[in-house]
This record gives sequence, C-alpha cells and structure tokens, in this order.
Amino acid sequence: MSAEGRSTSVDTVTNAAATPELAQPHRELGLKDDEYARIKEILGRRPTDAELAMYSVMWSEHCSYKSSKVHLKYFGETTTDEMRSSMLAGIGENAGVVDIGDGWAVTFKVESHNHPSFVEPYQGAATGVGGIVRDIMAMGARPIAVMDQLRFGAADHPDTRRVVDGVVAGVGGYGNSLGLPNVGGETVFDASYQGNPLVNALCAGAMRVEDLHLAFASGAGNKIILFGARTGLDGIGGVSVLASETFDESSGGRPKKLPAVQVGDPFTEKVLIECCLDLYRDKLVVGIQDLGGAGLSCATSELAAAGDGGMHIQLEKVPTRAKGMTPAEVLSSESQERMCAVVTPENVDEFMAVCKKWDVLATVIGEVTDGEHLVIDWHGETVVDAPAHTMALEGPVYERPVQRPDKQDALIADTTAKLARPQTADELEATLLKMISSPALCSRRWITEQYDRYVRGNTVLAENADGGVVRIDEQTGRGIALATDASGRYTMLDPYAGAQLALAEAYRNVAVTGSTPKAVSNCLNFGSPEDPGVMWQFQQAVRGLADGCAQLGIPVTGGNVSFYNQTGATAILPTPVVAVLGVIDDVHRRIPTGLGLEPGETLILLGETRDELDGSIWAQVEHDHLGGVPPKVDLEHERLLAEILLAGSRDGLISAAHDLSEGGLAQAVVEAALAGETGCRILLPEGADPFVSLFSESAGRVLVAVPRTEETRFTAMCSARKMPWTRIGVVDQGADSVEVQGQFSVTLDELRRHHESTLPTLFG
Repeated sequence: MSAEGRSTSVDTVTNAAATPELAQPHRELGLKDDEYARIKEILGRRPTDAELAMYSVMWSEHCSYKSSKVHLKYFGETTTDEMRSSMLAGIGENAGVVDIGDGWAVTFKVESHNHPSFVEPYQGAATGVGGIVRDIMAMGARPIAVMDQLRFGAADHPDTRRVVDGVVAGVGGYGNSLGLPNVGGETVFDASYQGNPLVNALCAGAMRVEDLHLAFASGAGNKIILFGARTGLDGIGGVSVLASETFDESSGGRPKKLPAVQVGDPFTEKVLIECCLDLYRDKLVVGIQDLGGAGLSCATSELAAAGDGGMHIQLEKVPTRAKGMTPAEVLSSESQERMCAVVTPENVDEFMAVCKKWDVLATVIGEVTDGEHLVIDWHGETVVDAPAHTMALEGPVYERPVQRPDKQDALIADTTAKLARPQTADELEATLLKMISSPALCSRRWITEQYDRYVRGNTVLAENADGGVVRIDEQTGRGIALATDASGRYTMLDPYAGAQLALAEAYRNVAVTGSTPKAVSNCLNFGSPEDPGVMWQFQQAVRGLADGCAQLGIPVTGGNVSFYNQTGATAILPTPVVAVLGVIDDVHRRIPTGLGLEPGETLILLGETRDELDGSIWAQVEHDHLGGVPPKVDLEHERLLAEILLAGSRDGLISAAHDLSEGGLAQAVVEAALAGETGCRILLPEGADPFVSLFSESAGRVLVAVPRTEETRFTAMCSARKMPWTRIGVVDQGADSVEVQGQFSVTLDELRRHHESTLPTLFG
C-alpha cells in the first residue's frame, strides 16, 4: 500500500495520540461527533481502535444505508403477499432468490463499485465483478452469468479513455477468467459522469431450491472458518472513506482521502466457487457470508447479528499477507476472494478436507457463543467487545432534508418545442446517420467483443439482443432472461417517472425475448444525500420504482444504494439502474432481434407513437439539450405488451422483436436490420410527421417481425386485446439497404460503417 493510502486508513486511530491534528480520529474514519458519542454510550466507555474501525465501516453510508433506510422501507410497504409468493430470499440478504419452477431457484443482484473504478479503473471494475459474484455464491448458487451497467464522462474528454480502457478490461478480465458469460448491459457517455463513472455489476446464479443458504451464525460452539485468500492491506477504508464521501473538486476530482483499491484474483475466486459448491453439496455449512465491503468487520458482525448468539474471534489466527498489520487493519481490510462460514464441530474436518482438495486456505478463527456480544481477541488481549447487532443492525438512521430543487420548474419548462427539427428527406437521413454514429447510440461491439458471451455453452441470446437469455436446465430447456436499464436524463426531468421508465424498459426487454418478467433488483446511483435536492430525487425515484413494481405485480428482491457520486457541488444525473429477471420455460422459443429469419416478414409496430422528444437522445446529440417532460409511462400497457409477446412466442407468431427506446423507431430498425444482415422497407403512417415517427422515444413500443403466413392471426390477437398496432414495413430478405419510403434509403454497409466505427476510433 502507498504511503498515501496508509496515512488515511484506519491506522490513523493508532497514531492519533502522537499527531495533534488527528485529535478527533473518528472524523478521519467518516464518523460524525454525535455518532462517536453514541458509540461511547453503547459501550459505556471509549472505543478501542479496533472497535472504532468496525463501527466506522459498519455505520458508513455504504454499509448502513443510514440516509436511505427511511425511504427504502417503502419497497416493503408496497410488496403484497402475492408478490412475495415466489421469493425465497429478499431485501436484507446477500442477494434475492426467486423460485422459477421445476425445483429450480435463481438468485440475482446488481451492485455498484463506482468510486474505486475512477481511482483505479481496472481493479475497481474487476473487484466489482468479483464482489457481486461472491454475493451469489453465498446464497448457495452456482454463478451462471454477469451483466454490467457502465456510465462514463464525455466520450471525447481526455480522461475518459483512461477510465473506459481500465473498466472494460477489468470487467472482461475478471468475468472471462471466471468462465462466466457476460450476457448484456448498457454503456452511456455523459459529461455528468466525468469525475464519477458508474460501474454497476450484476450476477445471476442457479440452484436447486433446497440448496438455499443464508448468512447467520447459529448454535453455540459452532466454528467460524475463514477461507479463501489471505488478508492484506488493500481496500482499507473503502466503504467508509471512498464509497461514502464525495470527490474533492479542489483536487481535480480525486477523493479527499485515498485508501487502496482492492486487488482481485479471478483464478482464486474460480477455485473458491467450486470449493463452495462442494461444501454445499456435502451439507457442511450452517451459515455463510462473503467478505466484500468492510471485510471481516461486516462478516463477523452481520453473521452474529443475524443468528441466535454472539461470537468469539481470535483475530491473530487470520492468515495475512502483510507484516505488522494492526487489529483495526485486519478487521477493515477488503481483500478479495474470502468467505466466512459457520460449521458444526463434527463437520470441521470434512470442511477442511474439501478446502484442501481445492487448495483453498481455510482457518478456524473462532466460534459461536451464547449472548449477543461479538468478542475479538488479538494475541490474548480483547480488542473488541460489543453487541453485534449495534454494529450490523442499529446504525444511525437519518431523515435527511428533502426539497424539490428550485430549478426543477425551469428545467421542465425548457422543452424541445423550440429546437429546430429536420424537415426534408436529406435532413432526416443526415440526422439518422449522425444519431447512429454518436457515442450515445453507436454500436458497443468494441466493448462487448472484449467479453466472453458464450462460455459454458448455456447462453441462448446475448449479442444484438435487448435482454440476455441463459439456459438453466438442459433437460427441460428452462431458462432465464435478464435486462438492466436506466435513464439519468429522464430521471433528472422527473425522478418518479424516470424510475418507472427504467423499470418499464427492463421489463419490456425481458418480454421481447419471449420470457415472463418475475422479479426486480436495483442499484440506485445518486449524488450527496446531504443535498436536499438529491434526496428529493432519491425519494421520488424509490417511490416511482416501488409503485411501478406493485402495479406490475413483481417484487423488488434486493439492491444497492450508491450515494456521494459527485465532485464538489456537481452531482451525476440521478441514475436508478433497474434489473429485471424473467423466466422462459423453453429457451428454444426465445425471440431474437435480427430480421430475416423468415422470408417476407411483415414489420409491425406495437404501441402508440406520440410527439415525445423531451429528454431524448436526439435532443442530446443534435442540440446538447436536456429539458421538458419525459415520455408518458403506462405500466398496464407494458403488462399487456408482455402478455402479447409471450403468447406470440409460444404460438410461433413472432420471428423477431426489438424494443423501442433511445433513438426511437429509426434506431430499432437499423439495429434489427444489421443484426439480421438484411434490408427492409419502412412505410411511415400516412399523415404522420416523419421526424416524430422515426425519432420519438414514446415508451411501450416494440417492433416485431411476423411471418407472412401468421400476420392475420397475430394482428387479430392484438386487436382482440386492444393493443394498438401499425403495419410499418416489410423485410426484403437479401436486400442491401434500409429504405424509408418517400424519404431516403441507406445501404447496410453505410449504416454499419457509421454505427460501428465510433468507439474504435475514440478508444481503439
């Protein structure tokens, strides 16, 4: 660790007495004066260095959710018993778990690793993937797929390449090494993320229902075993110093304090996965917890607090890889690839034998005790003696001031109505080419080609798809679909509607694969909670998402909150990332994106197109404008749309489908044509404004390709269910262009050149 990293880590507590300027060491660890006073009240004395370190990380914003708890409870208040009926584990566990039928369960979750990925892009992104994978492992599942949601600054900014290169290499390097397919995600460029990139990683895992494991320490005398990598100095202060503070504007967008970012080793984690699965198979684990943010502090206190007793730890038994580590450093280290298990005494030898088989280091470091105290000794001296629940469950709860920003009215009033729109056919064609080649809408192939999408052989849909589809059961063909979406631009204009639009798009992206949406996870990325305007955005987004899930009848199974994503007074666009899990009973009937699977397909647009350009990518690319009101969201319509797509898939009525979202119909047609490597002719509705028809971002729309022989059946079904539909064109199998009749025609080669050359030119 660098001198800079050491000087700002938890060992400042030890050095405080000799350093007058650190007379209040709790502040260096992110604790406020009243929080420190409460710790003294709980203990009835001054905390030791190790206790102060533990409380500082466990009471950090990142671990305790102290600014968000009062709002997050709304998810529980809006979740009905019917919505919970398929949930096996939910909010508060390492990851949500859903029963998907036939004895199978799926666990999934999305989490952030934002600030570390700016400080050290490769390791920040890599360990973000590693951490979310261990959350899935801790539930008893085999990880089967990952996704990512990435937000970077302006594509042409001098520092963006550093961050992009490192993050993409980190995501790919760790996931590829684990042998996990990356089945989708999203990459966005916007100046608001310049000093605060977002790296949100998702992992999904599959297991038999009876293999579910939870994180708790139960049964006095049961042993606590730490297994995996050795504990080092990396990551100390990550959750309390790095993840729970804003970046400092005066230091050029760097953190005020700079702890060392964690260092990942995917090959160690790959072995750890197999080791854990063997331990689960042999039923050798009572409870288990991964070590991620806050390290041993989190694992020991949370396991004890969730169980029926206390815990006694002999900290000197923890295997370390750095000399002279203090107890506070051992407890706060966020070294990767570590797990903590609760094991009955009679199973310890067999547990150790499994670890030895996989060459995984394992050490008994303590045991479950009666009572409620977590007691930690260091070479015979007690350095921690505190009620575990006060660390893990009773952190501060803040009702931060919430105030709608004064500038919100002006932002909403600043609509796109005043902006110049293309009028002629030549202007429409030029707009299309500018849009598809912009960093906002250009192909992400340069990024996704660095990821392995098909490793393990169970990926059914990933490339050029709205959602990823993965086979779970080879015998039945049962599988899952995953999609993640967010729009910071829409959420900035209206946080409530913006969150619902993200939910609607992810829900729709699962539905267009032919899958049934079942559950939601989220990662809520916002600026400083100490800003009343940010807290208003957060409050509204939480309520929008919770109300939306209740209306759709799918539960939020868990998630993550990432605050302090800002530099000085400049916050990121509020970015609630929504992940939706869907289930498909037979992956062979999944719906692809590319056109041309059937000769002479008819193109049908489901849903209604309105003049909705506020917050659109057209406004961003053409005018650098953000203002107005986002598109209307109709969740009952989204539910009906999903039902029609599912029925069309089961009855063989749909040969391809593509969600309409950013860039509107024009973007969807180009992507579907290029994915199928075939041309098409588009006939815009008579009397409609060609610009609005092509570039509006109205929600609740899907472009479907229907076999010519099934057109009558499909449209009759839509009409019977009162789903608006429009015959919008035909597929010209073998044709080499996309033609918008009466307007323009562009060859596939030219479209591909504009769409795919941007990122390689910028970063390749």
